[in-house]
Amino acid sequence: MYLSKSKKLIALGLTAIAIVGVGSSLNSAKAASSNDSLVPVRDTLVNEYKIISPRIGYNAETGFIRIDGQDAFKSESNNDGQSYASQETLKAAVAKFKNAQEKLTFVIIHGSWADVSQFDEVAAELRKQGHKVYRPEMPGHGVMSNDKNVTHKQITDSVVDYIKKNDLKHIVLLGHSFGGTVVATVAQEIPDRIDRLVFSNAFAPLDGQSLYDQLPPPVQDTFKQLADASGDNTIMLPFPLFRDAFANTASLEEAKAMYSKITPEPASPLFQKLDLKKFYSLQIPKSYINLTEDIALPPGPFAWHTNQSSHLGFYRYIEGDGDHFTTFHTDPKMVAEKFVEAGRK
Repeated sequence: MYLSKSKKLIALGLTAIAIVGVGSSLNSAKAASSNDSLVPVRDTLVNEYKIISPRIGYNAETGFIRIDGQDAFKSESNNDGQSYASQETLKAAVAKFKNAQEKLTFVIIHGSWADVSQFDEVAAELRKQGHKVYRPEMPGHGVMSNDKNVTHKQITDSVVDYIKKNDLKHIVLLGHSFGGTVVATVAQEIPDRIDRLVFSNAFAPLDGQSLYDQLPPPVQDTFKQLADASGDNTIMLPFPLFRDAFANTASLEEAKAMYSKITPEPASPLFQKLDLKKFYSLQIPKSYINLTEDIALPPGPFAWHTNQSSHLGFYRYIEGDGDHFTTFHTDPKMVAEKFVEAGRK
């Protein structure tokens, strides 16, 4: 029977949807399969390999399952509108796909009460995958922590100089927490060197705002009191606050070990109003990573997502499990995968 060109296209589209199995469930898929050694393709890729559903498709012309628009493998069985393959086929296809993925260049900016070592384990995982990782230290932190009297501009200039000195281009500039404010100010200075901006449970102040302006009033009061009482305009987190808000998924021993490494945070950069007019005019793609157990900003109107994330306008949203400090050390592989997912083109 003759079909018009448009009807053929519709038929191909319906075939693609049916074979990949949009909206299928693991239970119904198991029942539908005629071979117990085969598993439903879409559900397994989503639930076991953490490849989000929109990245999975079907090529009606070649019969291949696709990942990120690339032919990955052929299914081994199709039943009741669902596609099935063996675990071996899926494992090999995903491994081949990850090896063939574009290799990224990350510049990671840590947050407050931290230094570059916060991302040691995550950086190692990213490098295992063939990505390049750079972690500039900020004035007032880590090996540069002798002088706490620093400004946000000094931090921005230091990161910009680091990127220029290493002649880094086509970078994924990623900031965590306070690092988000640095991502924004650095992007204004060297937008031509950046392919994507990534905010990982990070602050994204609006033009003319400070990080301090993003905090709930009780936290503002606490930070102001701690800075005033410090004698050198720094803020040292009391352990109960660190344990409950920054390391809430850690064991007590893990929390104490992390806390023993933190030093007082320079207060000035947290209070300084930032001129971000240029940042909000840039057309650089953005991503926001939200670890859902991170309550350094408490749930509600001040939450990381959707309060801070909404400031970015259009962005790619990536979600995972974890808190503000612990997960970078306890599950670096998962964090690295989220960084890649956020940073890919």
